[in-house]
Amino acid sequence: MKLRLGAAPLIATATAAIALAAASIAAATSASAEKLTVGTLPSTAASPFYIALERGYFAKEGVEVEMKPFQAAQPIAAAVASGDIDIGATALTAGFYNLAAKADLHVIGGMLREAKGYKGSAILASNKAYAAGLTDVSKMPGHSLAITQTGSSFHYMIGRIAEKLGFDLGKVQLRVLQTVPNMLAAVQTDQVDAALALRDFANPLAEAGKLKIIGWVSDYIPYQTTALFISQKTLSAHRDAVERFARAYQHGVNDYREDFLTKGADGKPVYTAETEAAIAMINKYVFKGDPDARAKILAGTLYFDQDAKLDTEDVRNQVKWFKAQGMVDAAVDADKIIDTSLILALGE
Repeated sequence: MKLRLGAAPLIATATAAIALAAASIAAATSASAEKLTVGTLPSTAASPFYIALERGYFAKEGVEVEMKPFQAAQPIAAAVASGDIDIGATALTAGFYNLAAKADLHVIGGMLREAKGYKGSAILASNKAYAAGLTDVSKMPGHSLAITQTGSSFHYMIGRIAEKLGFDLGKVQLRVLQTVPNMLAAVQTDQVDAALALRDFANPLAEAGKLKIIGWVSDYIPYQTTALFISQKTLSAHRDAVERFARAYQHGVNDYREDFLTKGADGKPVYTAETEAAIAMINKYVFKGDPDARAKILAGTLYFDQDAKLDTEDVRNQVKWFKAQGMVDAAVDADKIIDTSLILALGE
């Protein structure tokens, strides 16, 4: 007697075959994906990366991205130069520019930028210093200010603000504390009078009454605060993968802009279901387990230019300022460090 193979077993067999084929394709794609490691500080400044990761933009481009957290900018530059990581995504410091010239590092795209009308980095005062009169940034002379390192982005910001407001930076006592957590701890415990920090750190602390916000950097100066950079060695060896990485990152930046920077006719932010989805994605990387994560992520909204374009004019200004302070070698050429072949410059 012949056994009849019914429809259900046929469908099941076909479904299993399709599933097996799909799994094989996925495994092959995963195996062939080129891996790039990205060093950054764990904050909302890296939100476009998190969105691009969670929405599969890197995967679609055939790039596997691993995010590696650091606590200060200069170690990221050193890690890129040594080849320990592939791409840096953090502030551009005097140390970076000196290292870039020696190790052939290139800035290839923009991240967070201080732009008029958007609050990025806050100037903070301890409660004690505020009560004693440090209620305005112009009153900084005679007070102490925490920075991570000499020549850091924090050093640059207060230096440029001093020029803008016309006070002597030499009369501000700069305290080098190595990391952002150290800076924030010091200003909360009155060990220093002031500090600077991104708004995702600053706003929750101010709202909790642990310090005071006395100004915003974007009110005083434009500034390409953070950017993407890579060594020429890595770029030459993995150019195609880096190009695909850049496209996926740009997609993440543009999503971030749409989800968080869209404003209504009244000038207020417009949040949608996509914003809520993006918040959940970002929360996997920052403020994990924090019941106030949503509010903190929204409070930490930062400005990014469309397509992650780089403010090359400001990068040149940074090099010029650091040279004037004797922190960057006179021979360093900003134009040799800037590479806009992957991501266009601002204004292009």
